[in-house]
Amino acid sequence: MRLPFVPTDGLCRKCGRDAVGLDGEYLCDDCRQHRPHFDRAASVFRFEGEARELVNAFKFREKLYLRDDLVDFLEAAVRARFRVDEIACVMPIPSTLTHRLLRGYNQCAILAQALAKRLGKPYRPLLRRVGHPEKQGGLDEAARRENVIDTFAVPRCVLARGVTKPHSSFSTSPVLVLDDIMTTGSTLSEAARTLKAAGVETVWTVSLARSIRL
Repeated sequence: MRLPFVPTDGLCRKCGRDAVGLDGEYLCDDCRQHRPHFDRAASVFRFEGEARELVNAFKFREKLYLRDDLVDFLEAAVRARFRVDEIACVMPIPSTLTHRLLRGYNQCAILAQALAKRLGKPYRPLLRRVGHPEKQGGLDEAARRENVIDTFAVPRCVLARGVTKPHSSFSTSPVLVLDDIMTTGSTLSEAARTLKAAGVETVWTVSLARSIRL
């Protein structure tokens, strides 16, 4: 199996988009224009070929035995892109109620729990879904960004524990948010915006696959 891994060099310093022929880091046009709320992002694969089949098998077809292999890849991407010792906690993008009922599981939560254990970090689901956004698939970039506005919230129990308040480790150190597929980055950006509004200072993100719309 030949998997299309995202390279570790020549990446946008914000969203992790790779540019052929570039060394070091740069700032891509999308990040200049739309200014995502997350501070830094990493992805494992391009969402194409056998990587697409692998991710979709885990996400839609209950091939949960793939978890450990996928976490191997996620751990490698995180260690290549971030300073792991600085990470406060690992959390997933929460799924919608519809998706939980249809699939019976949140694939991002399964991966985030395993990744947190692998990195020796706390697992903290700091967000929940609110509202009823449309499915992101099939929407253009502008519609995707509009669709996710105000679709996340920090639960009262999290606020009550003070884990996003100033001077707590979860506010002053980066929170790592895990998603399965990153396309425009609008979902991860909105999640980061919500976390920062609640007091988190820095949000890093990691995704299994990156779908680049050219």
